[in-house]
Parts: sequence; C-alpha cells; structure tokens
Amino acid sequence: MRQSRGTAAGRGLAHLMADFDHRLPPTPRPPARRADRDPFGSTVGRHGRAGTAAGWAAVPAPLAVYRMTTEQVGGVWPFIAGNGLSSSGALLGIDYLSGGAFAADPIGWTLDGVAGVTNPNMIFFGAPGRGKSGTVKMFALRQMAYGYRTLVLGDVKDEYAPLCGALGVEPHAVGHGLPARINPLDFGPLGNDWTSLSRAEAQRRAAMVFARWLLLVKGLVGSQSVSFGPTAETAVGQVLRDVTGYSDGADRLREVTIPQLWHALREPGDMLVDACRYADRQHFLDDTRAVRDALGALVTGHLAGLFDAPTTVQVDWRAPIQSLSLSRLEPLGDQAVGVALTCLNSWGRAMTQLAEPGDLRIVIRDECWKQMRLGTDAVKSLDADLRLSRNDGCIQVVVAHKPSDMLTVGDADSQAVAIARDLLHLCATKVLLGQDEQIGDELSGLLGLSPMAERIVTDWAAAGRGRALWMVGSHVAKVQTVRTSVDLALTDTNDAITHQADRP
Repeated sequence: MRQSRGTAAGRGLAHLMADFDHRLPPTPRPPARRADRDPFGSTVGRHGRAGTAAGWAAVPAPLAVYRMTTEQVGGVWPFIAGNGLSSSGALLGIDYLSGGAFAADPIGWTLDGVAGVTNPNMIFFGAPGRGKSGTVKMFALRQMAYGYRTLVLGDVKDEYAPLCGALGVEPHAVGHGLPARINPLDFGPLGNDWTSLSRAEAQRRAAMVFARWLLLVKGLVGSQSVSFGPTAETAVGQVLRDVTGYSDGADRLREVTIPQLWHALREPGDMLVDACRYADRQHFLDDTRAVRDALGALVTGHLAGLFDAPTTVQVDWRAPIQSLSLSRLEPLGDQAVGVALTCLNSWGRAMTQLAEPGDLRIVIRDECWKQMRLGTDAVKSLDADLRLSRNDGCIQVVVAHKPSDMLTVGDADSQAVAIARDLLHLCATKVLLGQDEQIGDELSGLLGLSPMAERIVTDWAAAGRGRALWMVGSHVAKVQTVRTSVDLALTDTNDAITHQADRP
C-alpha cells in the first residue's frame, strides 16, 4: 500500500517520544536582530535635533576670549611662531623666534615681494664689540658661494684685509706716498665704446656722468662750508662739458680731474664767460671765488696725492672681493677720511654702473657717518646711491654704530637731517646688533621698535656677540650668527686687541 506524502516525509523525534508520553521542551527561537540605525540617514536642521541627551546643540559652545597685545602673545602661547623667511641665500645662523635656520637673501626678498621689502639695501647698527663687522663679513663671505662679488669702498681700519688675504686678493691702499690714485671724476664703464654709441645712448650716458660729477663737486665744496647754488652749478657744469669735449661734439670724451676743473675755473675763456651769462671775465671770477677757493683748498690739501690724478687702481671683478684701504688716512682726522669716502663713493658708483645681467655685487660702506658729516650735499650723494640700488643690481650695505650717528649731520630741522632720516627707510633690511640701554629710546623713536623688540636689542643681543634683531621689511627675526672656526679666523676683528693682550 502506498504511503501518503505526509507519511513519506517521516516523523520527527518529538512525535516518536510523544508515543511514550514524553514531551521534549520546545526549542527557543533566537531573538530577531535589530538593524543598526544609520547616524547619517536623516538630515538635521540648522537648529539641531530636539530631545534630551541627543548629542546635538542648537548653538556652538562659547569660546574663551583673551584680550592682549601682540607683545604679550609670545608669553601666552610661547611655542607658536609665524612663517619664517625663505631658506635661500647666505646661511648665517639660527632664528630664535621660529626655531629654524636663518638665511639672508636681500635681492631674493625684493624679487619675491616679501612684505615691506622694496629694495636690497641693508644697514647695520651695533655698538663696538657686538660683532657688527664680523656679521657683515660673514654675510659677504657666505654670499660668494652664490656668485656675489664684494667691493669695500673705504676700509678705514683694515678690518677686511684678513678676508682679502685669505681669498688671494691684495687690498688697494690709498695714502700719501703710495702709488694708488683714484680719480673721482672717472667715467667708469659709461665711457666704454663711446664712438659706437647711438646719439640717444650717448646723451643718456653723458647725462648720468655729468649728474654724478656735479653731485660730487657739490659734496666736496660743501665740506668746506661753502654754498653751491644754481649759478655755481651752471659754471661747473659748463666747464666739465668743455674740458671733456662734449660741448664740441667730440666722438671720444677726454678724462678730467679735479685739479683740471679748478684750473679751468681760475682761467675762464670768453666762451665760458658767455655761456654762463656773465658780463665779463672779472664778473665770472668774482662770482665763483668761493667755489674756486674751496676746490683749491682741497686740491692742495686732502686730495693731494690721492684723488688728483687718473685712476691707477684696476678693479678685478673676477675676484670675489676688492677693497680700498683708507687706514693710512685715519691719523689725519675725520674730515680727511670723510672727503676720501666721498670721492670713493663717486668712483665706486661709476665702477658699478652698467652691470651685466646676473652680475651680483655687494658694496660695503663702512663708517659712512664720517662722510655724512661733511654737509647736506655729501648726504645727498649717499642718498642717490641707495636710491639707484634697484637699477644697478647691487646690495648696498651701510655700516654705523647707532642711528643717531646719521643725524649729527646738521641741526635738528635741517635738510641734511631730513635726508638722513629718509636713508633709514631706503634700507629695507635693518640689522640691529647689541646696544646699550641708553640707546633704547633712540631706537624706538627712529625705527619704531616695540618695547619687546627694544629689549631684544638692549638685553638679549647685548649679552653675546653676533646676536641681532633683523628687521626685514615688516618681518622680524631674532638671529644668532653662527661662525665656525674657519669663519672666526677670517672675520674676527679683535686681532689687534688679542695681540696686545698677549704681550708680556
């Protein structure tokens, strides 16, 4: 007999045990799994989700507010630092504000548009013994690895002589009885290839040359406390054009010296008298007497044997450094050194004009305050060089002891002092090495230092050599210059004191 489909399926264990009155306990069913809720499955409005302990807030938690000045921020968050400068350029030391290495690159800062940096000029201030000269020499030495060449326009104390000697360069010594002669009325590169120039280019170069010469003569005459007005400027300018042959349209201009200029003013011709619009020769002589006497005193005095003949010094721009030593003139007094610096200023400006693209140069002007004390026109000469640094492609480095040295050029409300104040702003990079506490107020007044920056200069920087506050435009760096044993041998300026102390 065929079984039904249900019988064929068989009986389970529970049914079999039921025949013997045994009932098995029912098998518990597993609890149903609850699907995890998606926390992002629904959107929440701008006011959050309502409900207790929902984990949302309608408004953010209030923030703690602290009121302080920028000077106090470093004390509240001492380990927070702003962005540092780029790492290109000469590696000089450690920036204590950022904790990283500090590298100086004035031209790079100018080209990159660092805030407040509009020119590559630099000015160094520091009390004697704080490492001012050593830092300048370190900067020049390290930049040589990047193709920069240095020209020292007037080494008054022969501080750069050891560095020149180590680089195989002999400094050019300027002094009485020495063969070196410097003609401050030198044409420089502007006089090259004059015959092949177009008329427009010749006129442009002539304008540059005569403007530089007039600025020099103004400075020299002003050093003798003689005013140099428009009438004197017309006479001197006409003489320079006549003596060089420019008035006659000469294809090749003749070199002129200051003694030749003085002689031409003493013996004026009819054409010169007429060109200057004088009634007669005697009128010319009477009106230019003061200028002629001032030039005569210089020709027979401070310029004699130094700056009264064609230049005999050849600048080798292939060498890493060139230096003109004025240490032999220091016993003659500050005025003699100032006149020499003025002449070298004009000559150096001529030598550095028309630089080839990529020709990177550093021009160091030490003890510049001695030149500035000669008068307003001497200050204008330095001012003109700093303003032309972008066109010449040079890094102009001005070295002084303290800012007030540059303001001793005249009365407080004089034009010379006003120009000297502007010189501080013509140097986008200011390096302030250690100063005495008495100079603190002066730094704040002239450079606008904050109280904290002032204390860095008078406290931290004064506690060790080579420490300085670098003001690169609106950026501030607290830098410790790091010098190796080789650097110390080349850049240390205490050799004279050390040798004196070693004597028995």
